[in-house]
Amino acid sequence: MFFGLDGVEIGLIIVFLCLFSGILTGFPVAFAIGGAGLLSFGIIAALDSAGILVHQALDTNAQAYRDLVNSGVNPVTISHFRYPDLPTYMQPLFEGGWEQAIDRNLSFIVNRMNERVFAGASIETLLAVLMFVMMGIVLERSKIANDLLTTMARVFGPIPGGLAVSVVIVGAFLAASTGIVGATVVTMGLLSLPTMLRHNYSPELATGVIAASGTLGQIIPPSIVIVLLGTLAGDLYSAAQEARAQAVGCSDALTYLGKPAVVSVGTLFQAAMLPGIFLAFLYALYAFGYALLNPHKAPPVHLSHTSHDTITRREGLLWFLAIPVILIGGAIVFGQVGIAGNQSVLVKEYTDAGARASLRTNVSQQCEVAMIELHGEDAWNTALSEQAAIEAAGGAVESVQRSPEEIDRLIAVAVDTAPKLGNGLLTVMVLLSVVLAFGRGVAPSSDPRPLLIGAAGIAGILAMDALFVSPLTSSGTAAFYYLIPALLMVYGLKEAAIRLGKNELFRVVFPPLVLIVAVLGSILGGVTNPTPAAGLGAGGAILLAAYRKLADHHKSGKIILGAAFSVVIMILIGSNFDLRLGRGDVPFEDWAAYVVALVAFYYAMFGILYACWVLWGDGTLGVVVRETAKVTSMVFTILIGSQLLNLVVISFGGEHYIQSFLRSFDNEFTVFLLVMLVLFILGFVLDFLEIIYIVVPIVGPVIYGGTMDPKWVTIMIAVNLQTSFLTPPFGFALFYLRGVAPPSVTTGHIYRGIIPFVLIQVLGLGILWMFPDIVTIVPNLLSK
Repeated sequence: MFFGLDGVEIGLIIVFLCLFSGILTGFPVAFAIGGAGLLSFGIIAALDSAGILVHQALDTNAQAYRDLVNSGVNPVTISHFRYPDLPTYMQPLFEGGWEQAIDRNLSFIVNRMNERVFAGASIETLLAVLMFVMMGIVLERSKIANDLLTTMARVFGPIPGGLAVSVVIVGAFLAASTGIVGATVVTMGLLSLPTMLRHNYSPELATGVIAASGTLGQIIPPSIVIVLLGTLAGDLYSAAQEARAQAVGCSDALTYLGKPAVVSVGTLFQAAMLPGIFLAFLYALYAFGYALLNPHKAPPVHLSHTSHDTITRREGLLWFLAIPVILIGGAIVFGQVGIAGNQSVLVKEYTDAGARASLRTNVSQQCEVAMIELHGEDAWNTALSEQAAIEAAGGAVESVQRSPEEIDRLIAVAVDTAPKLGNGLLTVMVLLSVVLAFGRGVAPSSDPRPLLIGAAGIAGILAMDALFVSPLTSSGTAAFYYLIPALLMVYGLKEAAIRLGKNELFRVVFPPLVLIVAVLGSILGGVTNPTPAAGLGAGGAILLAAYRKLADHHKSGKIILGAAFSVVIMILIGSNFDLRLGRGDVPFEDWAAYVVALVAFYYAMFGILYACWVLWGDGTLGVVVRETAKVTSMVFTILIGSQLLNLVVISFGGEHYIQSFLRSFDNEFTVFLLVMLVLFILGFVLDFLEIIYIVVPIVGPVIYGGTMDPKWVTIMIAVNLQTSFLTPPFGFALFYLRGVAPPSVTTGHIYRGIIPFVLIQVLGLGILWMFPDIVTIVPNLLSK
């Protein structure tokens, strides 16, 4: 054995050194990874052919090994780490020679590329990366951060550490709208750092808060890290749980777990919301606490405000807090007492199949023991009772077709018991009422009559819905009832929008906020998956950027506003009318809705093309396309190169060796803690992309193959990877900030400033470890 180390251990060291050396050369990382794989394979193959590298393998034919297997020990868990006294024998790393390893790697790389890059099930989700990147770059080029930083500094500047707190808030806001770390750090470094230094802020606090806030885009959705990590985690979790089920004698994971072994990117977006907001809160809390303890290093700053109506404290509390709380609380009460709710009266043509037991009970004895150990004796006995009741009733009831009379009767029952107001309509009306309240709050001295007319229109729509619109009322008839109140509502909303547009805070925050709500709301609400939502975000960002360019040049943006309004019309028509013209009898109102939707579609496309033309005119579109192509190409090239490096590690048994070591621990939380520690250390020298595609596939089958919630595991990894942007010497956020910082700010200032925020990251990880419900509560609530 070379230096007393196993050949596999030497091989892993060679791979790491080649990868590290390739990165240090300054060659593009995307190509350095693939080159490191080829170089390390050549070195290992040469040493293996020379007989220098040998592997100490377990002798599976030895009596001691067979005795362990016969005693019920899973062969997967048997390794020399757990059982060091088992007989071993020496074998070369490449049992069939390096030539056979090359052949096997070539076939594997083709399969991997087909599965994960070109035509696999995850390719549609990976398309979201391209559009989220484009969305972020477009918004960054539209100078949205400039306005946000200026406005938030005016709002929070007067409090101690207010400029630092405003940077955190803007960082979180940009994370939810752009998700591009480099662009966010550079923009805030250019705009906020000189202002903070000019007002005597500590260079350490200023640089630390800018770098840390810029990385929030890696955890707050829509996050590219979560998209990439989620596509990988879904495959790893499904495969690991299938292997776990079969290892205990069950036929599949669904039988063993009692639920499908799946985790989606949309679910991970839901899980990441609270942790991301929580980290931003910790950053802001530190900045505020630092200012209280060191007032001379983070003094309050009073910046001039633009002219707008003076708002008293009483008026602010009334219109910005009390009225919205009353409206939202009233809607909740309506839902609780049954006035509002789901008005669906759809009746299935076929009856539901008979009830099934909560767990499958027709399993082998070995699987039964494993399921009792996993779910508990009570859950198993409950499933047995349920199955016995089903069999006593004659077995599971098959689904049968209902008669037309039965369907009509069930529909009549559903209509009679349906609530007076639909959830969707009530939610929209409450949101529009809040807009009217804000419109009153920003201009309390203005004439309230237009807003009161709008409020009367909203009340009229709700009254019409409760009195005249039943669940069976056609969409056309309902639109007729809503027409006059809707015109009153639009009149009031137009006046509210004009007043809000004159207020700096709402004028700056509202447009990107609408985009964030549209993108994240469609994902978190389960309306669509991340890829269509990313397309909506990219299109919305283009419209928003073009409108901003036109406004800067004092040109009309009516075409852009019309395109955005056309998208809203399409959504409303699509959700309220049946546009399938191929069915037998199409009523006139559906034909009319189809024509309106078609016109809206063409106008929306014209608006987007016009927006592209506007951005092309000043050179923005060309830059956006080039930057999007560069970032996306880098991501997918790293994906391909990392697959090659992974296959090299697999070829000489490195992956199996690492997994055997991790499985030698009895406690899965100990294993996960060890993995998290390794990821944290690797974050000092590797980027998050290399860690996701090189390290996670190796350790994934172990950490996703236990009882830990996959959502919690994935978000913990994502938060851990966020620190790779902050930890010297290779933290990318530090390089970005160093590039735009003035000469008075040294690298030492940046390194010292980032230390508290890295510790906050570790503290945040510890809190998420102790309270996993912070991660799981949102997806669990939304799933219900």
